[in-house]
Amino acid sequence: MPVVVERPSVWQRLSPWWSGFDAPLALAVLLMCCAGLVAMYSSGYDHGTRFVDHARNMLIAGTVLFVVAQVPPQRLMELAVPLYALGVVLLIAVALFGITRKGATRWLHVGITVIQPSEILKIAVPLMLAWWFQKREGHMRALDFCVAGVLLAVPVALIIKQPDLGTALLVLAAGLSVIFFAGLSWKLILPPVLLAAVGVGLLLANESAWCAPGTDWPFLHGYQQQRVCTLLDPSKDPLGKGFHILQGMIAIGSGGMLGKGFMQGTQTHLEFIPERTTDFIFAAFSEEFGLVGNLLLVVGFLFLIGRGLAIALDAPTLFSRLLAGSITLIFFTYAFVNMGMVSGILPVVGVPLPFISYGGTAMVTLGLGLGILMSIARSKRLVQT
Repeated sequence: MPVVVERPSVWQRLSPWWSGFDAPLALAVLLMCCAGLVAMYSSGYDHGTRFVDHARNMLIAGTVLFVVAQVPPQRLMELAVPLYALGVVLLIAVALFGITRKGATRWLHVGITVIQPSEILKIAVPLMLAWWFQKREGHMRALDFCVAGVLLAVPVALIIKQPDLGTALLVLAAGLSVIFFAGLSWKLILPPVLLAAVGVGLLLANESAWCAPGTDWPFLHGYQQQRVCTLLDPSKDPLGKGFHILQGMIAIGSGGMLGKGFMQGTQTHLEFIPERTTDFIFAAFSEEFGLVGNLLLVVGFLFLIGRGLAIALDAPTLFSRLLAGSITLIFFTYAFVNMGMVSGILPVVGVPLPFISYGGTAMVTLGLGLGILMSIARSKRLVQT
């Protein structure tokens, strides 16, 4: 008798690659990408090829997400130490041989291209710290948290030295979230929080004296001091250091409840908003879509963050839980800091708005983080099936 061999269909061949994907997370990412494309088309339609490039960056990030999602968390844990070591070595190389642009040494020439090694640490630091606490699960001591603090402080100090305060804050937030989720005592958390609150109060009370010309602050670069003082009173230099904040606030306020409409933003298209396709795209979005549009955008981010925390809560291992929680809070930090600086409640730092702001490196980093989240979600679902 002839043997009949049934060939699997194309879908049957491809379905294992998609099985286990977290549908709510994928939906949240898709909706945020659509919002980003709409915002970029309006704010960047007369800005070269920004819209096309933004769409291309999203496709690249989507490819990274899909590929990384195929890697099980156990494999990711094996990459923690080498990726962290590579990132720190590259940061040291930047300090020694880096390329300086606009007064900052953040880039490194590696033969065929120029890279920004600090971007690697956004993922490498939480990977490394999650690996560290996984190895000490069940018998953690105070010394383990001290070692974790050192592992975090080394790259953060190297990034601040470049200087790149925005990236340093993101790496610091990612690392601190891992340490917090690992079980850091509130007795150690409250003192620095209270100290920071006292510092902010003293700064507000003594703003006129501390921000007077010729006054230098220790531990901060001159441009960082200017950003803080400009935040406290941007009207002191409305055409200089305070221009960014004032124009962003004007654009947000002029949007009103429903906004001026798609492609109708005057502050945006008359080029009053600086960096309208990158750091200040939230101001352009607010002007055209108003308070209602902003609330929908915030709800989108909250849904994404909530889904990420749910994945972290349901993860099977300590490593997966710490890593998923940390990556989720990276998205929160991105969104909170960007919206805060554009709205005038935080100093201006170079932090993009996820999915909305233009930027290839940041988009790929977000795709990598989402891929790790999807990998953790898939590992749980595949085990259950």
